[in-house]
Amino acid sequence: MYIPRHFEETRPEEIHRIIAAHPFGALVVNGPAGLDATHIPFEFNPDAGAHGVLQAHVARANPLWTQSKDGDAVMVMFQGGDAYVSPNWYPSKHEFHRQVPTWNYQIVHVHGRLRIRDDEKFLRGVVAKLTRTHEARAAEPKPWKMGDSERDYIDRLIAAIVGIEVEVERIDAVSKLSQNKEERDRLGVVAALRVRGLEETAAAMEAAVLPKP
Repeated sequence: MYIPRHFEETRPEEIHRIIAAHPFGALVVNGPAGLDATHIPFEFNPDAGAHGVLQAHVARANPLWTQSKDGDAVMVMFQGGDAYVSPNWYPSKHEFHRQVPTWNYQIVHVHGRLRIRDDEKFLRGVVAKLTRTHEARAAEPKPWKMGDSERDYIDRLIAAIVGIEVEVERIDAVSKLSQNKEERDRLGVVAALRVRGLEETAAAMEAAVLPKP
């Protein structure tokens, strides 16, 4: 991934936030037919291994787990908030007319090694963790849990999936958030994004480049 130096994201806490806020990643493998991507939700444990571990599961019918092997190099892509930026949002544009449209965004590419985990204990743990995380976000008064369903029903579903892990070796991340613009233009973009309900990108801009109050 091409990363201009002034857009490189190196803050671990921000990289972890992006993954946690946008866990539906694209797992890219180089299989027998060439590059292929599987889109699945991941659980990230930054404290496991040298650089963290991603965990997920795929359908047993998905050929990814039979056509890949332990140790294969893979990449998982997470897309954070993004937004179109109009030149009209820059105060300087109205003075000098030297601005053009652009796009602000945050992207994380996780590089690592694949491990196939075809065992029931691992699968139940991954499903339970994913369920707890996303039921909490769903804000239901009584969050769903695996014990709410009949045991044999859950057993059949667990048997129909296969677990995967990605042992993280390197993370590349970009936060293109108008860092190359003067302060008044950045402030103009933040204000315009908030009017349009794009709070995540506006807040990320403030955290990355705007002066603290």
